[in-house]
Amino acid sequence: MPLSEHADELASLLEPAAVLTRAEVLTWPCPVPAVSGVYAWYFDQAPPRVPVQGCHHTAAGALLYVGISPKAPPKDGRAGSRQTLRSRIRYHFRGNAYGSTLRLSLGSLLSQQLGIQLRRVGTGQRMTFAHDEAVLSDWMARHARVCWVATPTPWLLESQLIHNLLLPLNLDQNKHSGFHAELTVARAHQRARARELPIS
Repeated sequence: MPLSEHADELASLLEPAAVLTRAEVLTWPCPVPAVSGVYAWYFDQAPPRVPVQGCHHTAAGALLYVGISPKAPPKDGRAGSRQTLRSRIRYHFRGNAYGSTLRLSLGSLLSQQLGIQLRRVGTGQRMTFAHDEAVLSDWMARHARVCWVATPTPWLLESQLIHNLLLPLNLDQNKHSGFHAELTVARAHQRARARELPIS
């Protein structure tokens, strides 16, 4: 399905009337609706080595990542995710790298700059940036902005966006990205190092 068939939805993501900061998203009542949809992340400063040339730009910065909530429902008939735009966007801003692929990617790329390292936590099965998740959240508060569009089948629009735009922080469906291999290696390095360190 060509992007032209999503003109109104695209305008909400590529020409947003507003992009929200971490502080705005985490206020209550939350301005993000508890519905299904696609969200787009803009950065006024990209993490080290992330290519921004050719990416979509607005006054908010470069569009580097898109995500959805919920995921496409399982094909085996099981119940799908009950997450919404509100729950996912808020989690990306205040959660941890175990539950947020965006936070894992950002933290892996910013590890040296911010002095943070992925660690095994709890029983050792989960990996997060532990106490330094707050450092990553502070970086996102300064440099990340988000907008969204509600749509009942967000996975369809997400797929079209990934295949038609340069989105260096997306990994899924994005092997054609010139940054895919480097981001994959950065994340793998963080995980390998975490396995060598004691549980935090």
